[in-house]
Amino acid sequence: MTARSMTPAALRWGVPLSITTLAAVLRIAGVGGPGELIFDETYYVKDAWTLWNLGYEGSWGDDPNAAFEAGDVDGYTSEGSFVAHPPLGKWIIAVGMALFGSGPTGWRIATAIAGTLLVPLLYAVAKRLTGSAWLAAAGAALLAIDPLAVSMSRVALLDTHLALLILLAIWFALLDRPGTVAAIRAGTERDPIAGPVVWRRPWILAAGATLGLATAVKWSGLYAIAVLGIAIVVADAIDRRRAGATRWVESAIGRQGPVSFALLVPPALVTYVASWSGWLVTSGGYDRGSSPNPLVALWSYHRAVFGFHQGVTSEHTYASPALEWIPMLNPTLMYRTTDPAGGVGLMAALPNPVLWWAGILAVAFLIVRLGIAIVRRTRVSGAEAIVVAGILATYAPWLLLPNRTMFTFYAITMLPFVILAVLLAAQRIRAPRPPVLLADPTLDEIRAEQDRQAAAADARRTATTVALIVFGAVGLFFLPFGTGWIEPEALYRAHLWLPSWFL
Repeated sequence: MTARSMTPAALRWGVPLSITTLAAVLRIAGVGGPGELIFDETYYVKDAWTLWNLGYEGSWGDDPNAAFEAGDVDGYTSEGSFVAHPPLGKWIIAVGMALFGSGPTGWRIATAIAGTLLVPLLYAVAKRLTGSAWLAAAGAALLAIDPLAVSMSRVALLDTHLALLILLAIWFALLDRPGTVAAIRAGTERDPIAGPVVWRRPWILAAGATLGLATAVKWSGLYAIAVLGIAIVVADAIDRRRAGATRWVESAIGRQGPVSFALLVPPALVTYVASWSGWLVTSGGYDRGSSPNPLVALWSYHRAVFGFHQGVTSEHTYASPALEWIPMLNPTLMYRTTDPAGGVGLMAALPNPVLWWAGILAVAFLIVRLGIAIVRRTRVSGAEAIVVAGILATYAPWLLLPNRTMFTFYAITMLPFVILAVLLAAQRIRAPRPPVLLADPTLDEIRAEQDRQAAAADARRTATTVALIVFGAVGLFFLPFGTGWIEPEALYRAHLWLPSWFL
């Protein structure tokens, strides 16, 4: 094999590996600092430690943080503690503590690894959706240096694990498409009225199991199950229509729909319940004794947690309703420090603002394109539909809870889909345009039109390339807000683009 023939393979693997390495360095290097519990780490880290030692979340005495941070991690009791979120995300944190110790590195390392894995996964999804390795690389690089993605990988919260699992389920659903489309086409030739019922969809089983795990991190994973389930039915209907099935709507809903439900939802339920194994097989968990039947007791506990979530309306300096996430009016400040020279360092749930704002416009652009395609009954772009579905699953549900206390770090689950929207919008802008044909054009007119089209295409490619470079430059500029690096005060203040940011 010659060096020339090896180059494409080296680029195919070398580029994403290089970007993943960069992401790993930004997330893992120095993850043990600061050596104190940051923001909601005060809940999840101690819960994780008792999960590992008791099998369920135990209770702690008053003000245990100082002792825990100093290494005295045995201040818990065997009395079960009421917790607001399922256990899987805390189990993942606990594995890191079991492997790397009970200090800050141990309690953050698993989240840092999850945040790192999100980058190559986005690369894979973007390449599948766009068919472009360079656009996929651009998206992965933007995620690798995004301050929201970096900061949420360097604190032991749950949302990065949730983001990884939701995007992984979307990846599995994309892998399902080629085989299912082929099966529908072949089956419709045999049954042109309704088409086939397709049971052999292992990637949907995998997606369901993965979304069960996502729900076992945070209940908001339920929204992703619902949205993906609807998307699968809609995609099946469109595939049957394209294959020529006469009763394509009735078949997709009435015949394939129940099968798709059976492939998606039961695996999710199994993995979700399995995440509660520690609570189920022990006797000390909160409300564990409410029924001799452990599943009935678990249901009782869930009713109590549901009631708690309905009433989460407490005041908080960095509370931010979902509508505020679009302009990022009040990003969550998780940690702040200063040095004797007046330098400032902070970690915040603030995405690359230019990328984020452009991404919101890109999402609107894709929604409009989908709407036009539906109204005109033209071909719907599957790539655009899956990105819009991802936004619906990770953002739209929060709009239904305007009175609930929310924070901008929830937007980490949206961020991969916002970046995908930017990539798709860039690809659509760069795409060739059909020529403007004149009646009986002369040869000179044809050449002039070709030159005009070529110049316009070059301008669009240049504009999108420059935009992506600008996004990357701004991401690097705001990177200290993700890592906590201390900056001179003047440079720190240069980042405060809105008056509500961290003053």
